[in-house]
Amino acid sequence: MKIGQLSQRTGVPTRMLRYYEEQDLLSPDRAGNGYRDYPESSVYRVQQIRGLLDSGLTTEIIRRIIPFLDKPDEIHLHPDCLTPELAGLLRAEADRIKQRVDCLSRNRDRILAYLAAVETGQDT
Repeated sequence: MKIGQLSQRTGVPTRMLRYYEEQDLLSPDRAGNGYRDYPESSVYRVQQIRGLLDSGLTTEIIRRIIPFLDKPDEIHLHPDCLTPELAGLLRAEADRIKQRVDCLSRNRDRILAYLAAVETGQDT
């Protein structure tokens, strides 16, 4: 399928699909005319990439683990994938995500406290 078809089926803009290719996350074949030719499995691959990106992983980490994703609709890491270096990267990423969650929680609590104070007419 061509890039426009993959974009339509996944909801991911063609520009982003080209970026995934630049980051070595997707590897389409090339037709004789130079157009990208994506196999059907690319739909699932793009969905996996989106899920991993949405969970906060970087393209560097995704590039390292994506060869070990063994099912199109699920994310299962092959045990050989988890090297000590990758484990360290994943731990650092989990810590970074936790810091973001903590910050967002504090900000949410402050906003709610502000709203409560304003709505009741109290000064904080």
